[in-house]
Amino acid sequence: MQRMAAYVWASPNTVIGLLLGSIALMLGARATIVSGTIEFHGGLISKLLSRSRPRFHFSAITLGHVILGMDAEVLDLFRAHEQVHVRQYEKWGICFLPAYLLSSLWQLLHGRNAYTANYFERQAYGQTTPHAHCATDRD
Repeated sequence: MQRMAAYVWASPNTVIGLLLGSIALMLGARATIVSGTIEFHGGLISKLLSRSRPRFHFSAITLGHVILGMDAEVLDLFRAHEQVHVRQYEKWGICFLPAYLLSSLWQLLHGRNAYTANYFERQAYGQTTPHAHCATDRD
């Protein structure tokens, strides 16, 4: 029952992820189910993510119980990190995205990096293995 409640609480964000994932599938991506999430990777999504501006570059993003990644290798590398974000969505529900953005804004206003100083990113990196580096450092 508690697991189902977590899925329901995160579901508005998951719907956004599923919509983006559906578009990714139409553009050649693949989907797999891993640890209670749907992971999308490859196809045009990979090309778009690899071409994003350095300031906004990322290799994977989580939306509820959906993880969008450049390719299978990236998902393997960052799966533990992204799974922490899944748990955060389960805890924060519809409040997660606004809270994440507010945390980034707070860091910017205090002269810190919006990504690396973000509360949710610090928590995710703190719970994953030391060899997992910032997704922006991959290239």
